[in-house]
Amino acid sequence: MDMTSPTNLLDLDPLQLVKYCGELGEKPFRAKQLQRWIHQFGVSDFGDMTDLAKSLRSKLADNAIIAAPAVISDHISTDGTRKWLLDVGQGNAVETVFIPEENRGTLCISTQAGCAVNCLFCSTGKQGFNRNLTVGEIIGQLWMAEFALRASKGIPSGAKGERQISNVVLMGMGEPLLNFDASVGALKLMLDDNAYGLSRRRVTVSSSGVVPMIDRLSQECPVALAVSLHASNDALRDRLVPMNRKHTLADLMAACRRYLEHAPRDFITFEYCMLQDVNDSDAHAHELVSLVKNKANPVSCKFNLIPFNPYPASGLRRSSPARVQAFAQILIDAGIVTTTRKTRGEDIDAACGQLAGEVQDRTNVLGRMAKMKEYQPGSGMKTFTIREERA
Repeated sequence: MDMTSPTNLLDLDPLQLVKYCGELGEKPFRAKQLQRWIHQFGVSDFGDMTDLAKSLRSKLADNAIIAAPAVISDHISTDGTRKWLLDVGQGNAVETVFIPEENRGTLCISTQAGCAVNCLFCSTGKQGFNRNLTVGEIIGQLWMAEFALRASKGIPSGAKGERQISNVVLMGMGEPLLNFDASVGALKLMLDDNAYGLSRRRVTVSSSGVVPMIDRLSQECPVALAVSLHASNDALRDRLVPMNRKHTLADLMAACRRYLEHAPRDFITFEYCMLQDVNDSDAHAHELVSLVKNKANPVSCKFNLIPFNPYPASGLRRSSPARVQAFAQILIDAGIVTTTRKTRGEDIDAACGQLAGEVQDRTNVLGRMAKMKEYQPGSGMKTFTIREERA
């Protein structure tokens, strides 16, 4: 075992922690004890892990740490939404958002610093891609948020303490399936009974449509799946979601059908950002019906219509409530469960597609955006943007 630098135990999924304990000369049950101290009690000081032998606590103190990303800022919206900006080193930061509701609390977690997908209506995508997050940086967001929320309400840590986060969505900054191994390592901790014990139905991965990785997820860690669709045909989706140029709608629908054979839910959620005069016509709605109600190969699904959250230089506008309602009614009349997402946290830039953080622009995105004047309104061409999917 490499003892040259401390091992961050947040980086280890359940099986890796068993292996690590073995390398320390400890039995497998110690890994379960450690997981409970870390993930159920939020303890980061090995000296406080009272049911561990002093010899093990000493070994851990010499060779391991428990370290989540440091909090740079912490803001609470007027609607109760809470957003943390977290330092992940070298000038990079990511954002984590908690959305409280009457019967659940949802945490939106980032998996990358920046995003390489570069969907055109997402402000996050405009900053470019910096790097993948580690398992510890992903699960560390849940670890930090759960115990910060408990502390704010005076709720004790431990398995018997009232859990504040009941649902987790990997819909923050980044494409989780392009950081597959780290995302799955974090998912396994979320699901483990000695860690967070979340149901597979209450953990959602959102993807822009990385078809091979959707198939791999179905085999390695099937959880609820949300797909950022945003378009009803390939020509439009090619412009809105560049991933479509590699994996077409036909490929994506086939992957969704395969995923449903292993999924904890009997439907895929399709996220659809409503953009005025871009993808919100009756014709687009009817195309969506044909896409998912294909008689030969239908896809069991629900649609989540999302009001676009404008940001400077996007050149886009939000569809009117009347247009969204008319669009939704076409889907509902076709027998498709359809909801319209309520926008949350706009006043602290925590709404869908607003996650940007203080991440370095290493792909010269800002420079490239400055050259897009010919695509602005008035030039005779439309601009498109994508938002990143969040709950």
